[in-house]
Amino acid sequence: MQPILLKLTTRGHYSVKALLDLSFQPEYGPAAVKAIAQRQDLPAPYLEKLLIEMRRANLVISVRGAHGGYQLARPPAQISLGQILEAVGESVEPLPRHTPDDAQAEDWVTFSLWNRLHKKLKEALYGISLEDLYYDARSWQAAQGEEASFVV
Repeated sequence: MQPILLKLTTRGHYSVKALLDLSFQPEYGPAAVKAIAQRQDLPAPYLEKLLIEMRRANLVISVRGAHGGYQLARPPAQISLGQILEAVGESVEPLPRHTPDDAQAEDWVTFSLWNRLHKKLKEALYGISLEDLYYDARSWQAAQGEEASFVV
């Protein structure tokens, strides 16, 4: 049986990488966009735009000054994967604005199936916290040894 794949867009992937990077900062302190971009191998201008969107969604705050940058707006346990994706306009809607054909039972079954799957996926995305991802990354690092740097 072939696995079912869920693919994140670049926006979603880079946003998760950026916030996970911020969760690795000592005491969740600020990190410069260029530093995050360099550590995660991301284009800094694009990352800046994503961080602005996440700031508007109250996931990060910007700190001015020589040691400024962006930092998490709240602890990683209080930020979900679903919130990150939503902040940058990602959608997991199965069939947006689709109305099944009344005369076709198969259409209703398919519609019902996709709605149920959508509900489960949404529950999963909002049930995974940035803290969960942080501990997954730390476990991976430990398994790789001391030399492993953090890149998602």
